[in-house]
Amino acid sequence: MKGEAPVAFVILKDGFEGSPELVDKLKKHVGVKIGPIARPEDIIFTAALPKTRSGKIMRRLLRDIAEGRALGDVTTLADPEAMQEIAGKYGKDEDH
Repeated sequence: MKGEAPVAFVILKDGFEGSPELVDKLKKHVGVKIGPIARPEDIIFTAALPKTRSGKIMRRLLRDIAEGRALGDVTTLADPEAMQEIAGKYGKDEDH
């Protein structure tokens, strides 16, 4: 039986493209640098993360998406479109 597993939401630098090969490379890198226990189950490439107007990343919303729960309060987001993009990618793309 499996419990919770890490999910990484990654913003790529200009000039880099998300691919299955990059997902594998990033997962292996985390496994080597931090340890196998921290290796993400999924990696989602996105253009932006959901942040409040003061610039804090709303980890609660990312956790809701990763666990398939309904999103909580999003009224404090500086860019609500970023949240919609991430939710759309995570729900549709199983290979990331």
